[in-house]
Amino acid sequence: MEEVTEAVSNLTIAEGAAGAGGSAEAHKKNRIQVSNTKKPLFFYVNLAKRYMQQHNEVELSALGMAIATVVTVAEILKNNGLAVEKKIMTSTVDVKDDSRSRPIQKAKIEILLGKTNKFDELMAAAAEEREAAEAEEQS
Repeated sequence: MEEVTEAVSNLTIAEGAAGAGGSAEAHKKNRIQVSNTKKPLFFYVNLAKRYMQQHNEVELSALGMAIATVVTVAEILKNNGLAVEKKIMTSTVDVKDDSRSRPIQKAKIEILLGKTNKFDELMAAAAEEREAAEAEEQS
């Protein structure tokens, strides 16, 4: 768990080189595309916290089976008083499958979360607890 937190803390968010124009590009900077196989759940929770610190909101996006992971991440953030739902969008997208001649449809969800009024206060308190625990370990 500590490795995940450390990896998220050391993460730098790079500008996208997609070349999309104006506000569409600004909107993509705070999007997390969630997979239910690549990273552990709390990696996405900690990453979403980091994005909210930098951008005041985060968009969680997933396809198919990863939808449950996105909903869980959003609920963890909401139940801990860190985030509020701003918007939930659902749709289907065509995904090209090499084994089939025609594309298959997959469910897609996008959840836009914003900071709560207590977000900065809660994050500061969590950082203090972490520092106290580290100091206790070293003594």
